[in-house]
Amino acid sequence: MFKQIILAAAAAVTLAALSGCATGAAATGSSASAEQAVAAAAEKLRVAMIDPTPAALTALVADDLSYGHSGGRVDTKDSFIGDLIAGKSDFVTIAITDQTIRVVGNTAIVRHTLTADTNDSGKPGKVQIKILGVWQQQGGQWKLLARQAVRVAA
Repeated sequence: MFKQIILAAAAAVTLAALSGCATGAAATGSSASAEQAVAAAAEKLRVAMIDPTPAALTALVADDLSYGHSGGRVDTKDSFIGDLIAGKSDFVTIAITDQTIRVVGNTAIVRHTLTADTNDSGKPGKVQIKILGVWQQQGGQWKLLARQAVRVAA
């Protein structure tokens, strides 16, 4: 039941973000160039999650971030960045596969599978999760606005 609530919330955030967007070409120019810009921002986030710095993460994450983890916990911008900097959430490696990007106006929907080696709070582990990310262009930069993770069944 909790998983359904989290997924419904992610869908609501996605619909809310898209409702304010214009249809047609992306605000940054062609759809292809907007998708490339979002892909570049998503790659910067992947790298910043492995080697986190407050400056790199702050540049990529919206002030009103809502990040729903596969275990049900929801992070804000401050808690997401804080956990990465403190090593509470520690990614040793991250591989992204099956990524798709759909840009509508100043909002992008990014889906992918994230496979990682972790060392959360000093405890080694592995994770494979499906990610739904909502990116929004803010001040000329693509920033992560919402993210929902769902653990892949073993």
